[in-house]
Amino acid sequence: MPEHPAVSADSVEVSRSAPSGAEARVLTLSTIAFTLLFAVWLMFGVLAIPIKKELGLDPVQFAWLTATAVLSGSLFRLPFGILADRFGGRNVMTALMLFTAVPCYLVSVIHSFPLLLVAALAFGMAGNSFTVGIAWNSAWFSRQRQGVALGTFGAGNVGASVTKLIGPGLIALVPATGLLGGVIPGGWRFVPQLYAVLLILSAAALWFMTPSPDRTPGAARTLAVMLQPLRHVRVWRFGLYYVVVFGAYVALSLWLPNYYKEVYQLPLASAALLTCLFIFPASLLRPFGGWLSDRFGARPVTYATFIAMLLITIPLALPAELVHLDVVTFTGLVAALGIGMGIGKASVYRYVPDYFPADVGAVGGLVGCLGGLGGFFLPLAFGYLMQATGRHESCFMALAGLIAVNLLWLHMVVLDIKRKALATDRIVRGLQTA
Repeated sequence: MPEHPAVSADSVEVSRSAPSGAEARVLTLSTIAFTLLFAVWLMFGVLAIPIKKELGLDPVQFAWLTATAVLSGSLFRLPFGILADRFGGRNVMTALMLFTAVPCYLVSVIHSFPLLLVAALAFGMAGNSFTVGIAWNSAWFSRQRQGVALGTFGAGNVGASVTKLIGPGLIALVPATGLLGGVIPGGWRFVPQLYAVLLILSAAALWFMTPSPDRTPGAARTLAVMLQPLRHVRVWRFGLYYVVVFGAYVALSLWLPNYYKEVYQLPLASAALLTCLFIFPASLLRPFGGWLSDRFGARPVTYATFIAMLLITIPLALPAELVHLDVVTFTGLVAALGIGMGIGKASVYRYVPDYFPADVGAVGGLVGCLGGLGGFFLPLAFGYLMQATGRHESCFMALAGLIAVNLLWLHMVVLDIKRKALATDRIVRGLQTA
């Protein structure tokens, strides 16, 4: 396949015919749904801290508790993307929200570590909402506007901050004995029960307020045809890029609250709030990253983002004996890293409709799956590295290495493109002078 994006005139023309009101409803309601589902998906980033204290978990058990939901929210992104293309994002997103509400409620009544892992696997399915929304919005927006549209939808990643903002306050506000004589649990258990109710209400709003009939670009295509693009190495390369900008984002969203508590001895509320200073730019700047990618192209934006992220990560990865970072400097660097991730998440995903406009569900599903798996394995790697070295900065050492590998691969691709362009230019000039 050539190294130039394919353009599907038919898909662009279909998207352009959509009423602006229908497009707006799909984008707005899918983004709200994704924000809530993302909050559920990563709620253990905060809740695992009081759970760790309650159950006496060690660092590795804590890492597994925070990472388990990420696993199920990543592995099934490919089939969920295909399902959205085939049956419509409206149907799949609604069903996913109703399903997730059940294990989310069960978390509030579980009292053992193994059962919490099982529940995390179940409510972790919420993470697959990303590829559902990407496929859904791609079906409604023209190719020229997909960068901003997909970036706006992807800003629902800010849901990772919801539990960090409201969780500590709710845990402190609701009595430990609960409300209504214990019918509504207190402490950290109140949060998942609240989310369960919100999921049901949001599912109803999504179902009744989004346009029907929905668009199903994959309805007439066989599964084999929809999976054909996955044989291209380029797709897997995009997935590895996404590990850097999304997988690492998920990992740090889960890891930073405990990092602040252990390194800077901050209370949970302060640790969660400072983590939000990383999450906000890493989420809310995604539409800006989409706009940059629409204007300058996905590759140059991704290239610049990787360089900036590597430079930012280096001081974070240096041993504390060499570079002591106070909490203000550390937070500033982490926030800058979040800016890069916010822009990079949009630019990496902008590759997908550029190169595979008819296969956004399948290709976007695989890219999202690989990125999400990064969000599963990285917290585990952080936990094992911390246990083996005793160094808190070891997580940033791993992250710097990951960024460097991806930057090198992207640089090799850029050099190959330039080499081919130069060779083509020489052939053309030779033919002109012959």
